[in-house]
Amino acid sequence: MIDIKREGIILEKTDLYFENEGVMNPAVITEGRILHLFYRAVRKGNHSTIGYCRLNGPLKIVSRNKESIIHPEFEYESQGVEDPRIVKIDDLFYMTYTAYNGINALGALALSSDLKHFIKKGIITSRFTYEKFKNLICSDGEHTTKYFRSYNNRKSRTETGLPVFLTDKNLVFFPRRINGKLCFMHRIKPDIQLVKIDNIEELTYDFWVSYFLDFSSHIMFEPRYDHESSYIGGGCPPIEVPEGWLMIYHSVCDTPEGYIYTASAALLDLENPQIEIARLPYPLFSPETDYELNGVVNKVCFPTGAAVFDGRLYIYYGAADKCVACASVQLNELVNELMTYKK
Repeated sequence: MIDIKREGIILEKTDLYFENEGVMNPAVITEGRILHLFYRAVRKGNHSTIGYCRLNGPLKIVSRNKESIIHPEFEYESQGVEDPRIVKIDDLFYMTYTAYNGINALGALALSSDLKHFIKKGIITSRFTYEKFKNLICSDGEHTTKYFRSYNNRKSRTETGLPVFLTDKNLVFFPRRINGKLCFMHRIKPDIQLVKIDNIEELTYDFWVSYFLDFSSHIMFEPRYDHESSYIGGGCPPIEVPEGWLMIYHSVCDTPEGYIYTASAALLDLENPQIEIARLPYPLFSPETDYELNGVVNKVCFPTGAAVFDGRLYIYYGAADKCVACASVQLNELVNELMTYKK
């Protein structure tokens, strides 16, 4: 078994108006020994913005903003900008997040050149109703019946006539182009799917129609073990190691006491991430401590950011939807363990 070290709680809520309910699910990116941490900040009433703090090394906070750095500006995100992830591709930082308007939870993108000013590109996932989605993928026919389960089956409109879209979130970009393509994961339950594009402008209505007509070819990663039996979703941006892309993702199983969210690990092929090299048959770490077991949502370890310092992988995660915590592991130890389960 792998030696996982609980580094403890990194960040907790404050009395500031934008984060007085909880903090969780951070994006992280490093510049030398500096770690930039962008976290979901929740205020009373479940309204989310993105806060920012800076760390010197993996654990020491040296500054923390007193106001959110990204907040709702448009109708599609009116109730929250949630669960950010961030990578740098070429000369731009790509921050993905879940845009939530009280009805729909969809994947959105913001770009930055300096980590201070972000230009929102809007929702980049599809905006299709469940019926539209179902009609498109019915012509596909392979590996698709599981998508018709109740968690995806939503009415097309609210009682007041507002559109209700298929939930599509957990957008995570790979941190470089692969064979010249921008690649990102997204999650329509219960699997993780993969998008490959030349540029963001390709993501039109017609693109998504074609995508869903050939939906099974875009399924990247599927649940296999008991701890991921309900569904899985993208977690941290993948980390490139010689053996492949190291993917830390979240896995969910239903129990008589409710859902349990765990952090899991896999290796994917560097040139084709849809090829699974290996995955752990057990969770990398599961809710065990009080701050992971008891909170706004109990029994949650939700990894969203990772960084390597001195050969050690630090995984930043939301704990029980209440605080930001960190766990660490020797990177080579984790990779070696994964390779013992090579397919």
